[in-house]
Amino acid sequence: MPATSTNASAQTIVPPTRMALGLFEKMVREIPAEKFARKPEGVNTNHPAWILGHLSIYPDYVMELVGKPELASPNPAITELCKDGTECKDDAQGSIYPPKDELIELFLTRMNAALDAIEQTDDATMAGPNTLFGQEAMPTVGGLLNFLTAHHMMMHMGQTSAWRRMMGMGSVM
Repeated sequence: MPATSTNASAQTIVPPTRMALGLFEKMVREIPAEKFARKPEGVNTNHPAWILGHLSIYPDYVMELVGKPELASPNPAITELCKDGTECKDDAQGSIYPPKDELIELFLTRMNAALDAIEQTDDATMAGPNTLFGQEAMPTVGGLLNFLTAHHMMMHMGQTSAWRRMMGMGSVM
């Protein structure tokens, strides 16, 4: 979907992020539900359930950064389970993490809402100072938005790709 914004930063961030989001969706949809919250034997890595829960937290930061906190939709249970620094737990019984389809829907809904909000953000807001975190590396709102929506997601997409291989699944490409 082409960006509808006239903001150059939004045009740079949103289209490639939506493309990556589509690939990420394909990557997780074909994972069997019974494997979704499992760790590979003998490997301490993040599994897709934790990853999607974790990534679903950050669109609320986007809403704050673009001046639309009313569009935030925090999920306290997911935040407590998947915030930065929490342990990704092997969930053989399927009792720790929400079901696969629920996590995928939460992730896609929140990420698309964040991207929609970025498309509606003006140049002045994007050029404004980042007041949340990582200011030295990302001094502007636009820089942090780029990290939160694209780079952070792609890092965890790489983890998911490696997890798939450890679980005996093939490439999505």
